[in-house]
Amino acid sequence: MGTAIRLMPREESAEHTSRMPLHHAVHWRPRSALRPASEAAVSVFVTPKAYMRACAHAHSDLENEVGGWLLGRYRLDSERGERFVVVDTILPARNTRQGSAFLTFTPESQLELHRAIEEEYPGKALVGWFHTHPRMGIFLSAYDTFLHNHFFPELWQVALVIEPFSRSAGFFVRQPGGLLDPRRYYGFYELTTDRSRSVVHWQNLSARRAQKERSTQ
Repeated sequence: MGTAIRLMPREESAEHTSRMPLHHAVHWRPRSALRPASEAAVSVFVTPKAYMRACAHAHSDLENEVGGWLLGRYRLDSERGERFVVVDTILPARNTRQGSAFLTFTPESQLELHRAIEEEYPGKALVGWFHTHPRMGIFLSAYDTFLHNHFFPELWQVALVIEPFSRSAGFFVRQPGGLLDPRRYYGFYELTTDRSRSVVHWQNLSARRAQKERSTQ
């Protein structure tokens, strides 16, 4: 993925406290061997609407990379002292240049992002970005890593990679010291209720009700 522009001004890093919504979440974790959750600087929560929006855009072009922005909020859990982000809005990036193995945000893409946040989503934070890797797997390329480190520098800003053909995806999250491993992806918490059905269909993740999971730790 390539770009030659600054996507957004540096975000304010002031922390707001809130309770982590574990009682309304299902934890989707990679099926492969897991590292301890404490190695991730933040936990990622995603609303069903945002999940479906990201998947819809991922399938809008199966021959070329597509992507966009993750909006929501960043919080510090008032009881546990753990940091988390909630992704509740997906903004597909328009006016991009793309190919089977690259995606370039243009100045027009940047202007669209600024306009949308200012006019349609005031108060929301840019918590990260997403893009697809058709038939390539879940990883961050060298340029993806460069882009994330330079244009999404906050510890709590994350990157989502979706591989639509294998129905798989993962979040790339920094460790508390700031290290970003481009080959190690994390799962996420799907915000739902006991009565609602999950909308997640990514095959490389397995689920467990978050509240039960935390109670056994």
